[in-house]
Amino acid sequence: MKRPFPIVAVVGLGTMGAGIAVAVARSGRRVIGIEAGPDAAARALTRIEEATAHAVQRERLTAEERTALLALISVGDQLDAAATADLVIEEVPEQLELKREIFAELDRICPPETVLATGTTALSVTRIAAATARPERVLGLHFFNPVHTMKLVEVVRTVLTSPQVAAEAADFARDLGKEPVAAGDRAGFVVNGLLFAYLNQAAAMYESKYATREDIDAAMRLGCGLPMGPLALLDLIGVDTARTVLEAMYEQSRDRLHAPAPILGQLVAAGLLGRKSGRGFYTYEAPGSSKVIAEPATATATPRAASRQVDSVGVCGSGTMATGIAEVFAKAGHRVLLTARSLDKANRAKAQLAKSLERSVAKGRLSGEQREAALALVTPSGSYAELAEVDLVVEAVAEDLAVKRELFATLDKICKPGAVLATTTSSLPVISCATATSRPQDVIGMHFFNPAPAMKLVEVVSTVLTSADVTSTVLELCGRVRKHAVECGDRAGFIVNALLFPYLNDAVRMLQEHYATVDDIDTAMKLGCGYPMGPFELLDVVGLDVSLTIEQVLHQEFREPGLAAAPLLEHLVAAGCLGRKTGRGFRDHARR
Repeated sequence: MKRPFPIVAVVGLGTMGAGIAVAVARSGRRVIGIEAGPDAAARALTRIEEATAHAVQRERLTAEERTALLALISVGDQLDAAATADLVIEEVPEQLELKREIFAELDRICPPETVLATGTTALSVTRIAAATARPERVLGLHFFNPVHTMKLVEVVRTVLTSPQVAAEAADFARDLGKEPVAAGDRAGFVVNGLLFAYLNQAAAMYESKYATREDIDAAMRLGCGLPMGPLALLDLIGVDTARTVLEAMYEQSRDRLHAPAPILGQLVAAGLLGRKSGRGFYTYEAPGSSKVIAEPATATATPRAASRQVDSVGVCGSGTMATGIAEVFAKAGHRVLLTARSLDKANRAKAQLAKSLERSVAKGRLSGEQREAALALVTPSGSYAELAEVDLVVEAVAEDLAVKRELFATLDKICKPGAVLATTTSSLPVISCATATSRPQDVIGMHFFNPAPAMKLVEVVSTVLTSADVTSTVLELCGRVRKHAVECGDRAGFIVNALLFPYLNDAVRMLQEHYATVDDIDTAMKLGCGYPMGPFELLDVVGLDVSLTIEQVLHQEFREPGLAAAPLLEHLVAAGCLGRKTGRGFRDHARR
């Protein structure tokens, strides 16, 4: 089969353009690089030579392969050189009129059969194509940075793009060793359309002083397994770039969640653009550096209150989360009273805990002696009355407010004065648990993530009534049991769910609107963002019913129209398609 586009011109040889030029040359194609002026062309050639030399040092290329590759690339400053190309890829700055001018000129220069592609991340491909007399041969090819490692290419077609041209562009991407994903022409396409709304909400969360930048970033890395936290990622992308993408998304959607958070505009106005300027949400060692430098503590920082002594711990519940939390405390040397509604349930929970410890021994994470020591610290109990003398009680029962309030009212009568009472709720108001007691100052949220022994994150949720020494106690205790604590206030979703579930809901909307398929959206987010799971994989694992409940809680709390649960999610839940646990959700797991 004939390989598509044997000669490719790349207009604009910045970081992205140079990366694309090298990737295309590595496939054996001839590349015509074009820059604006001889000085820029010389710098671009130097950039390509340095990048390929670095690849040789990293053993990604041999010296002979580098020589052959460089022989395929020519770099000049005349747009007329694109006349011999079968495909032209434009990678100039994100300015609509600049791109339209270049496409109008390329339309004049290139033969009618030449395909013209824009590398825009957010601008309208249709409006760019309208500057030509060949809109059927214009499309978007959105590569991701760094090109040599990122496998995704979004192939963006307009309503006029020829299906054959789109298919050839997808084949071209595959021939470069990339994974093409089809996308229609709307702001952000698949990846940025989902990613930037999430980043915007993280910026707004930080701006509202709900949580620190470090806690927001740590929460999303440790709670969701993301390669970077959202604020660090904004600094990497460039705050100005992010704002431009969001402006384009908002102009098209008029969704307030796409309107750039004011802090983004303030940072841009101050020239604090992220890594490239040396400062954005974080401060860096130098412009272009990835090394964050510590900023001096402010003199007004409030010292932590003295913490309470915690030796013994009670865990209420017999499910996976309760058992995992009991294991966490026992392995850290705390005496644990594992309480359930009956002694039989508590004994079964301890048996599950023993199996978990045994698996850790088999994997070399724990010695046999450590297993026995941890197990000896756990006492099963079928009576809450035995919690009378523990220092901390962690509630991990059903996610039902009435059930939790009843339990907290019981604990209030049983537990000694000064005992800390914690709930592991992921979506209910902690204050509602606290007000079921006569000691709301002693009540706090400790949101562990599942599986508790493996997941490092704990969201420490203080209410308006939580005592400062209780917060200090739990933060210090998390460190002792080797968990990373992030501190936040008592509002729907806390940090992780408040940022994660709107993103998942947006993915459902994208599918509902027939913009992209389940597989394409999952592939795009895994390859384009390095996410461990695509949104639909994650929804099926979490459970569509659980996801719908959290979406409803978020919408009820913030009353933001964009947070309303997608009708498709509601319909699947009503049909009993809840994900892996029922065998069918967004995918049919029974056939796999």
